[in-house]
Amino acid sequence: MPITVRRTEHTLRPDAKRVIAKPYLPGEEIIPGGDQRSGLLMDRILAIPEPEVSALVSEVISRFSARHYSFQEILERHWALVSHHVPADAAPLSKERKLLIGAFYTHEYSIEGAALFNPSLVVSPDQEGMGDEQIRLLMSLRAVGEGHISSIEFRTLTIDATGAIQFEPASPYAATGQRTAPVAYAKHRFSEKLKELDADNDLARSVIDRLPEPFTPAQLEDSLEVLSHSGTPHAISFETTKIIRLLAASNYVTTFPAASNPSERVLFPAGPHETRGMEDARFVRFSEEDGTIRYYATYTAYDGFEILPQLIETRDFLSFSISTLNGNAAQNKGMALFPRRIGGKYVMLSRKDRESLHLSTSEDVHFWHDVIPLDQPRFPWQLVQIGNCGSPIETDEGWLVITHGVGPMRRYVLGALLLDLEDPSHVLGRLSYPLLEPDENERDGYVPNVVYSCGLLRNGDDLVLPYGMSDGAIGVSVVSLPELLVALRETH
Repeated sequence: MPITVRRTEHTLRPDAKRVIAKPYLPGEEIIPGGDQRSGLLMDRILAIPEPEVSALVSEVISRFSARHYSFQEILERHWALVSHHVPADAAPLSKERKLLIGAFYTHEYSIEGAALFNPSLVVSPDQEGMGDEQIRLLMSLRAVGEGHISSIEFRTLTIDATGAIQFEPASPYAATGQRTAPVAYAKHRFSEKLKELDADNDLARSVIDRLPEPFTPAQLEDSLEVLSHSGTPHAISFETTKIIRLLAASNYVTTFPAASNPSERVLFPAGPHETRGMEDARFVRFSEEDGTIRYYATYTAYDGFEILPQLIETRDFLSFSISTLNGNAAQNKGMALFPRRIGGKYVMLSRKDRESLHLSTSEDVHFWHDVIPLDQPRFPWQLVQIGNCGSPIETDEGWLVITHGVGPMRRYVLGALLLDLEDPSHVLGRLSYPLLEPDENERDGYVPNVVYSCGLLRNGDDLVLPYGMSDGAIGVSVVSLPELLVALRETH
């Protein structure tokens, strides 16, 4: 018997007006004559007569300041990034010329210019202003812009006891936040990741052994400086130093102003492994055994050649710590963390072989080694591959996992599994037919014939299931939980 799935009237579509102001660096390539493009551009800007500079700056500010918070501060930051191109013997620069230089090295990037899809949903940590039986939710979105670069955005919405859903207005502004290095690195995690990267050699150990537990970015640079003066030939130490610095840069913090609206916050690729995108974040509200609440998200980092699963941690959706996920079980897309420990361990859904569901357990949320098969493709609508659609939902009957399956014509549909509460490696039930399929209004988009989700939420007897529609827009459906549980028990 088909399960009741109600598509709501809510649809989020990409808005090309949502832009961020990001650095624009013309490139360091050498052009005929032996000069670099960036240096030549700086020479041309410095040659503009001072009376023209003020007019040009006024024109830029007039055209763009209404599209960005603190626009002049953005230009000042971008000026600082390229100030080294100013000749040492140049005359002191006016504030207006510095702003103009910043403008030449800035461009607008439409974060949703190509697509908007693959949402996840959690209860927001901010419940201010909510009435009785009303909850504010936070939805993460995958936004894709020019060059197929993916970033992570957010929207807020409310739901009440009747199931009525309402999206709160999105801000017209978008910003990327302030990126900084972490306060400290965990030495044992850093060392283990170097082993995983095949960089656990004598040179790397000499750098790490000099460091305390934990160590700061400054202490790491001091240790690398010792290596550079150790007499080791540069050709030998270069690759080791490069890998250590790349690993350090893959762990960072992005912070947004406390007064900012969640819809203004954009996690834009900043680490070396994610230069081409941060894809399909699966957020979960995680409850520690002592009652502490924090939010985690696994996502796929992509550098244009390889994928790498990484982890986001936050308590308030203002400060986000980004770090590597490590271990032989953390090697592919689609990892999703359970919302609490089971038997004292973290538990994660994964897809280690790229086509089947696996289950991993760990004492440390950053390291994943123990992995076992959980489920594999078995029905025609999922024979190409299966995977999860976000973190499991805890019910009295077991852990509910919404899955995706890929069938003929690379058509993505959603299914479901039910896992034992105490032993989630034990499958109690699975749907033999799709729960949600793309209908005729949803099959055309950036990637046709796809419905896909990165996380849902329980509201009483309802499951609120947001989903991407052919990678072109986002819809929201509501599924009857009792009906789904009955169907799962019947189709084991």
